[in-house]
Amino acid sequence: MLFIFDTHMHLFYTPQITSDTYTLEEEESKHAIRVLRLAPGDFIYLLDGVGGFYKARICDASAKGCTVKIVETHKEYGKRSFYLHIAIAPTKNIARIEWFLEKATELGIDEITALKCEHSERIMIKPERLHKITVSAIKQSVKAYLPRLNEMEKFKPFIKQPFTGQKFIAHCISSASKPHLKNCYTKGQNALILIGPEGDFTPEEVELATQNGFREISLGPSRLRTETAGLAACHVINILNE
Repeated sequence: MLFIFDTHMHLFYTPQITSDTYTLEEEESKHAIRVLRLAPGDFIYLLDGVGGFYKARICDASAKGCTVKIVETHKEYGKRSFYLHIAIAPTKNIARIEWFLEKATELGIDEITALKCEHSERIMIKPERLHKITVSAIKQSVKAYLPRLNEMEKFKPFIKQPFTGQKFIAHCISSASKPHLKNCYTKGQNALILIGPEGDFTPEEVELATQNGFREISLGPSRLRTETAGLAACHVINILNE
């Protein structure tokens, strides 16, 4: 079943739907009733973050717990044939990495890991804040899958973890044999891409990554900011899979 949406539809993030009735969390309920002025009988759409997309009718218009009745269900909405995981070193200015999270989620990404590298200037993140950004982004872009957001991990143990698919490391260290991502990624394959900090990866990190199955790549002739490089990689993979 495919839904036909209009530009004025009201979307809500509703995890853990287990029946045909659901009570919105208080924050979402307040938005629905006090901000949007929705009333019993009005229709809204729900995203559960794991592929479920629902059309529902408001039954109880309480700002503390708005209850809805699900009338249409679509499972695996927008499910993709590939998996994209980007591990990126958070920038000193956290607003930049928040921008990356928002835009990458809108474009399409499955998993994001904050990477701690030798040149990292930021060694802590706030998962709660970043989670809210990705939730807002799936609502904005009408996506039923919420990206998995991992805690910060150190570079060396992270690159040794198993991954089924193609693995790449993007860096600016000179290398005549470094191909562009678009020329070495195979459509339909899972991809894990490493994006370094503002000071880039060290030569030792690049060497260690290649020893663990990562292929060195370029994202073009320009020297990109960390968050721009992450978004460029995300865009390339999504474009090649269209």
